[in-house]
Amino acid sequence: MARIFCVANQKGGVGKTTTCVNLAAALQQAGQRTLLVDLDPQGNATMGSGIDKRALQKSVYHVLVGLATLDQARASSPSGGYDVLPANRDLAGAEVELVALERRENRLRDALKAFDADYDFVLVDCPPSLSMLTLNGLCAAHGVIIPMQCEYYALEGLSDLVNTIKKVHANLNRDLKIIGLLRVMFDPRMTLQQQVSAQLENHFADKVFRAIVPRNVRLAEAPSHGMPGVIFDKAAKGAQAYMAFATEMIERVKTL
Repeated sequence: MARIFCVANQKGGVGKTTTCVNLAAALQQAGQRTLLVDLDPQGNATMGSGIDKRALQKSVYHVLVGLATLDQARASSPSGGYDVLPANRDLAGAEVELVALERRENRLRDALKAFDADYDFVLVDCPPSLSMLTLNGLCAAHGVIIPMQCEYYALEGLSDLVNTIKKVHANLNRDLKIIGLLRVMFDPRMTLQQQVSAQLENHFADKVFRAIVPRNVRLAEAPSHGMPGVIFDKAAKGAQAYMAFATEMIERVKTL
């Protein structure tokens, strides 16, 4: 049975896509059959996986509106080896079209159900807003991974996201829970970041992942080569942090 996880944060630029792409590649390397679902119309996870979003015949848009099955739309990441349900600009139109469809918040869940036996992990890269696309991701998922920077504004946004998850849990998806918080772009030289990190550990306890992803130039360079950072430079500190995170995720899933 596939375990489905949303990587979500209503704040932009916090490393959701970087986390999705690198976790997918790291899980695949650890022998886990992995699918990455790109739910962001910008298609950054698609491009970062080495798939040209401009050349797509079928995408996640076609799956959500019922014009294709997951099998018809999925592609394989040439560098990472995991499967991708890719996205491009077409997906922006799905917001409007989904409103008129039946079970509009469950379209992704329904599409994934038929392929449950194909994967061990399904990762959903959500856009940085609470939209119908994000709602589809949250309704399909067993849990939410929240990547966040250790900064004051990130704490403010976190409380909003936790409230959103609680509402979706209460009204739409009883399986949904917060799996954990992943500290990303971490700079241990900054006192504020150390303080926020300590606050997170005090407040959320074991919900905070032990793995911490540092600020890393090699992770930032990797998407321009169409490769996950864990493939592009395995020796980089950021890549090693995501490999450790994947190991931690595999262990955490056993206790769910």
